[in-house]
Amino acid sequence: MRQRFELLRRVLDERQTRLWAAAEATALGYGGGAIVTRATGIRSKRISRGRKDLEELQGAPVVEKPREQRVRRPGAGRKPIEESDPTLWGALESLVEPLTRGDPESPLRWTTKSTRKLADELGARGYTVSARTVASLLREHDYSLQGTRKTVEGAQHPDRDAQFRYINHQTKAFHAAGQPVISVDTKKKELVGDFANKGQEWQRKGEPPKVLVHDFPGDAVGKAIPYGVYDVGRNEGWVSVGVDHDTAALAVATIRSWWRVMGKRAYPDARELYVVADAGGSNGYRTRLWKVELQKFADDTGLQLSVSHMPPGTSTWVERRRGAVGSGSSCGRPLSRLRRCLNPSRGPFVPAPARHTGHGDFFHPALPVESVSRPYTRCGLDSLRESTR
Repeated sequence: MRQRFELLRRVLDERQTRLWAAAEATALGYGGGAIVTRATGIRSKRISRGRKDLEELQGAPVVEKPREQRVRRPGAGRKPIEESDPTLWGALESLVEPLTRGDPESPLRWTTKSTRKLADELGARGYTVSARTVASLLREHDYSLQGTRKTVEGAQHPDRDAQFRYINHQTKAFHAAGQPVISVDTKKKELVGDFANKGQEWQRKGEPPKVLVHDFPGDAVGKAIPYGVYDVGRNEGWVSVGVDHDTAALAVATIRSWWRVMGKRAYPDARELYVVADAGGSNGYRTRLWKVELQKFADDTGLQLSVSHMPPGTSTWVERRRGAVGSGSSCGRPLSRLRRCLNPSRGPFVPAPARHTGHGDFFHPALPVESVSRPYTRCGLDSLRESTR
């Protein structure tokens, strides 16, 4: 018996051990329990509990599979810490949500609320609890690790909805007339060099691309400023990359390139062009150079331009559809050369879901400041055409 027990004890759980001991004692008859205790060291109390379990099994056979059967009866084991100390959760909640549940001057109000720090603070208040128990309590009360979510847009312009309706109406009207509608915007600027980018690529094990530890601008060999044009009607994107500054000259040069390579072929009979931009930056409604360059573009192409600006705090189609340029950090490979910016299969500015065409030229937009004031007076602006309403 001792030999059989030594061979099986490593695979028997608590319930199986007492059932086996009770079965051996029952088979031996009178005095069998004492014999089992001397041979295996199992106490007589456990053998008695095992006999009761055997009687229950004979009276009501178990339906569950062996692996699904309970080892202990319901309610056995250590009581939950909330039952032994009902005030623990209230103290923990006052630390997690100090503004609504507790003291606004909580010591963890302005620090990281990790489980270890929460456990230390509870310990300072007289509670004996571990970081693992804190994590379990938080999960039981529907707490989880979460980051911030960008949902607050700030104050809204009173004509915000009217502006959206106007842009939607103009877009439909231009499409119905067969005229092009484009959305333009500057995307995230990128440092050119061996800098880390988020994402992953297939590489041999243990051979990841080596990049710089710190992203210091002084270590960059250049700067990439992607400017995107998204053709709303054809769902096509165009990218030009500036290497100097994000100016209106770069913005309009990108529109010129799109028109020369894509727009003129797609819309051979176009007489007008509707441009939708955001309210700030190089294509903002207050930028005089933006209007001067657009006037030059209109004079050179013969197109009648209509420009609308999105209300502050909103995104253009370029950002929503990512039609012209995508995320600048989705490649997982350093942007070591400017030429990689415009490679749809390797560069970081890969669009989705719009079709993509990359422009091979890199712009150095430079225009003297004093040359803007005089050409601006000759711009053929119309309040309805160049409106933010």
